Amino acid sequence: MRLESVSIRNFRCYKDEVEVSFDDLTTFIGKNDIGKSSLLEALEIFFNADAVKMEPGDVSVYGDDKKVSITCEFSDLPEVLTLDAGAETNLAAEYLLTADGKLKIRKDFDCKGSKPSEEISIIANHPNVAGVRSLLDLKEKELQAIVAKRGLEVPKKGNPVMRAAIWASEPSLPLTECTIPLNKGKEDGKRIWEQLQVHLPLFALFQSDRSSKDSDGEVQTPMMAAVAQALAEVQDEIAEIQDKVKEKAEAIAKSTHEALTAIDPNLASELTPQFTQPTTAKWKGLFSVNMTTDDGIPLNKRGSGIRRLILVSFFKAAAERRLADGAKARSIIYAIEEPETAQHPNNQKILMEAFKALAENDGCQVIITTHSPGFASELPQDSIRYLSRDNSNKPQIEAGVDVFADVAAALGLVPDSRVRVLLCVEGPTDIQAFKCLSHALHQTDKSVPDLCTDKRVAFVTLGGSTLAHWVAGNYPRHLGIPEVHIYDSDVAKYEVSVNEVNARTDGSWATRTAKYEIENYLHAAAIERALGVTIEVPDQKNAAGDAVPRIAALAKHVKDQRGNAPSDNTVKRLLANRAFPLMTSDLLKERGPDDEVKGWLLRLGRMF
Repeated sequence: MRLESVSIRNFRCYKDEVEVSFDDLTTFIGKNDIGKSSLLEALEIFFNADAVKMEPGDVSVYGDDKKVSITCEFSDLPEVLTLDAGAETNLAAEYLLTADGKLKIRKDFDCKGSKPSEEISIIANHPNVAGVRSLLDLKEKELQAIVAKRGLEVPKKGNPVMRAAIWASEPSLPLTECTIPLNKGKEDGKRIWEQLQVHLPLFALFQSDRSSKDSDGEVQTPMMAAVAQALAEVQDEIAEIQDKVKEKAEAIAKSTHEALTAIDPNLASELTPQFTQPTTAKWKGLFSVNMTTDDGIPLNKRGSGIRRLILVSFFKAAAERRLADGAKARSIIYAIEEPETAQHPNNQKILMEAFKALAENDGCQVIITTHSPGFASELPQDSIRYLSRDNSNKPQIEAGVDVFADVAAALGLVPDSRVRVLLCVEGPTDIQAFKCLSHALHQTDKSVPDLCTDKRVAFVTLGGSTLAHWVAGNYPRHLGIPEVHIYDSDVAKYEVSVNEVNARTDGSWATRTAKYEIENYLHAAAIERALGVTIEVPDQKNAAGDAVPRIAALAKHVKDQRGNAPSDNTVKRLLANRAFPLMTSDLLKERGPDDEVKGWLLRLGRMF
């Protein structure tokens, strides 16, 4: 399951309901005490209530009641829910989805007492006709009675089948947004929640406030997150163990009852064991991880910078593990507060690359907060959520390139005065491609500028950006810096833009690629090493009309044998971050013997 959004009401500074959406990588930026940590801790309460629990003091001091609501919306939902043996169903069949096909789960906390109580509900477009509103609460015999009364020809075993028949028998079945209780509901409503819990994403929160206990959270949190992942991946084995224990317990109860009956038949006509299975949290509590470093020194006794390097290593390893496992593992959300704390700039860069790599994997989302200009400058445009307050001190959460000016001002980002040329491309993956190709060519010909390190060139993306590129591209434009525009040939209307740029007299120039798009300059060997698939890389589209990202996506789908094929955008990112760095000047020469790419870069270099 994938987290699409969270809505919070009456929680700390969020008196009125506020909603925030999530991408694969999402970053919260704002001043101190603006509500960033509260968002992450609300998610921790929703998913775990382990590192942070709901307390009466969490109710907004500005609120009119003592009820806190946290609502999460999910996509990529389980296809089947098994309520009982032979009783399979799904969320759509039970009318438990929103109008746009998402799963919306709300947790309400009544904080009037010293220990808040919790109610869990699904908010869904549900049948709203008298007599069929609460079918999930009815027992099998009650559903059988309705089926018999309506004369329906349907098996009278299996509640999902009977509910479907009853709903289908209605001449009109209007759906309206309803609140369906789960944890305090009856019958199948409660069972559905039990099933959904094992499909919810794992949520691992890494807080910036650190304890000084021997079981330092900097060590324990990532290690226990690994334990939670491991437990999630062996649920079948755990279920088998629990079934065996239950079977043995029932056998003992039966033999005990037989012995009791032999002593005195009047003492008990029945002796039934009430078997309670341990929750995932209890299984997790059975394990702990202690780590020592050189000479047996406990890790928590080392400096804070060294301890925080555990996070760098953990996330780097997690990215590599997710790539190796594919989508076999349960989905997971990593939420990290101020990951740049106590880290050298080089380690910050490694950590950011690890986060990006993690976020590219199916079933993995990363949420971070940061105050670091250097760290934030490399964030993609669609990841940023800017937190601020309006004139009435009400929290606001804004997203998109429109907030870049506010973010840049808040973090103190300024353009590099060394910029001499603006290189305008279509998107962030094009930036990575040009950096890698220029670096490869620079290794054999130093007259080719290396765009990975040359500060005289600033990228400007016309369809998505990072904060650094926005700052570089928008601040210096009024200074009359010449521009180079390189567009893919896949969009015919770009020719008009090329002609307009070439008509300028300020030294700017533009061109379109001879091949279909930048991914067509990749060599098949680089793609094979990066993704483990062998494909033929055409200069245009292939015979089926597919571009390189789609060809690679279909090949990867066949190789992995799981789920749906990854999206073109997902594969474009994979190719940008894993295949383009493997390109060499020789591989590029094989793909473009006319030295097209080298020609662009040499011409750009002559503009300095």
